[in-house]
Amino acid sequence: MSDHSPAFHDHNHDTCTHDVLHHAEELVRRDGIRLTPVRRRTLEILVSEHRAMGAYEVLDRLAADGFGNQPPVAYRALEFLVEHGLAHRINRLNAFAACMHPGEAHSPLFLICQACEAVAEAPSDPVRTAVEQAAAQHDFAVERVNIEVLGTCPACAGDAKEC
Repeated sequence: MSDHSPAFHDHNHDTCTHDVLHHAEELVRRDGIRLTPVRRRTLEILVSEHRAMGAYEVLDRLAADGFGNQPPVAYRALEFLVEHGLAHRINRLNAFAACMHPGEAHSPLFLICQACEAVAEAPSDPVRTAVEQAAAQHDFAVERVNIEVLGTCPACAGDAKEC
């Protein structure tokens, strides 16, 4: 997979979706875990758009597909996907986004458009290194880094220029 998320750029979304789902299926097979129909559909829903989605929005889509309309249906599936590196929780939006690099060791940097809530997943290795160096000065061991950056995506920036 490439080093950048296609969320803010023109791309073949069918290929993007296929690649993420293919890597997810390989990951669960390798790890001996089950991607149940509701978990798979939840991942498909998240991959279907390059933006973070709230649990209730996911639940509405699951219910429309016949998976039930009780909140635990969505929350359990989302928790499973996050736990196994197939999705990320975007704290700023209290929402979830599909991991664009499932199975790869990485610490993503989330670029969040404040206007349309599109989310791009970018590599954060230099930032993570700086965080780890700062933490080391305090004898602090970093286990996980979740970096969320707010701004404006190219499409929304273009809309603002036209005003």
